[in-house]
Amino acid sequence: MKKADIVVLGAGLGGISMVFDLKAELGKDHRIVLVNKTESFQFTPSNPWVGVGWRQKGDITIELAPLMAKHGIDFIQASAKKLVPEANKIEMEDGGSVDYDYLIIATGPELAFDEIEGFGPDGYTQSVCTVDHAVQANAAFEAFCADPGPIVVGAAQGASCYGPAYEYAMILDKELRNRKIRDKVPMTFVTAEPYIGHLGLGGVGDTKGMLEHEMRQRSVRWITNAKVEKVEAGIMSVSELNDDGSEKTKHQLDFKYSMMLPAFRGIAAVRDIEGLVNPRGFIIVDKHQRNPKYPNIFGIGVAIAIAPMEKTPVPTGVPKTGYMIESMVLATAKNIKALLAGSEPEEEATWNAFCLADFGDRGVAFLAQPQNPPRNINWAAEGMWVHLAKVAFEKYFLHKVRKGITETYYENAVMKLLAMHKLK
Repeated sequence: MKKADIVVLGAGLGGISMVFDLKAELGKDHRIVLVNKTESFQFTPSNPWVGVGWRQKGDITIELAPLMAKHGIDFIQASAKKLVPEANKIEMEDGGSVDYDYLIIATGPELAFDEIEGFGPDGYTQSVCTVDHAVQANAAFEAFCADPGPIVVGAAQGASCYGPAYEYAMILDKELRNRKIRDKVPMTFVTAEPYIGHLGLGGVGDTKGMLEHEMRQRSVRWITNAKVEKVEAGIMSVSELNDDGSEKTKHQLDFKYSMMLPAFRGIAAVRDIEGLVNPRGFIIVDKHQRNPKYPNIFGIGVAIAIAPMEKTPVPTGVPKTGYMIESMVLATAKNIKALLAGSEPEEEATWNAFCLADFGDRGVAFLAQPQNPPRNINWAAEGMWVHLAKVAFEKYFLHKVRKGITETYYENAVMKLLAMHKLK
């Protein structure tokens, strides 16, 4: 059997799991290459904690070069400029190129801050989408605490990851109470969702009731069906729509600090490749995580195209949660193994969603099987245990990355108890 070059583009939650699953499935029979634009893996779920100073960058990052060398995986730190699928090649920004026999695109998204005037860390709002954004958000927050005022937190039109917005709003509330200045800070949550707790999933269990209750308890007002028109220094212009899409109210929201999640799109290196991506640049995949036009290309995680589950007055995307991504990873690894053995792919990811949303002193957990309704399991719960579980999960996942494993006996036992499976 010819030794194949299998390239994983992107080292986020999906990419880092992907190389280790491939290693477990293929051993030393094939070359596995990880390509990433930054030198370190970042545990993205902890970014809201970085944004208030509860974590430092070094607490949630792991250097990739020594880690990959330890586990027999080649690592290339470079930014992709253009994918050339007909030539099985990725052209890099530094002028080099990376050839592949199989490619797994796990880049996550490009952050579309430029779609709204004044939006993002280069404008007037903060972000916790990357660890560096979160570090910048924390610096701005510390300055804010010296002269507090109104806060606006939320997710703009087209966003597809709402959990971190809710987490950051609640964590800010907790930190402001810790500093005894919460009474000086009116807070507004602005979201494209048609209702609080929709999450791009049509809600899970009673996430609507739970999250509305949390916001009332914490004196956070909200605006749903919200379209952010533009952001200026200290002012956010927001149109609130009716359920039929007509304009209901215009809001001019004053703020001294704001963190808003943007819409996502596919990275520039893959956009506009006909048959590979949809109009937003997300990778088109079949039930085996494989692109129909280019069968040696697979997509996992936030980089893939998933149609919204329903039409909403303001566009909302579908989140790709951690366990859902891990199911894509395992299916992809096994399907590539099958192809290398001369068989056809058979494995399908379950796309089940299990999420822990931390609110600083408590939190909300939900389990959706499958992610989009109708579901076999549709459950949500809240309490202090969620906060503790999120802290434990952070430590556990970073431990797994350092060890080069994607599953342990204990994890499998817990998932079995919850009737959670990665493969159909």
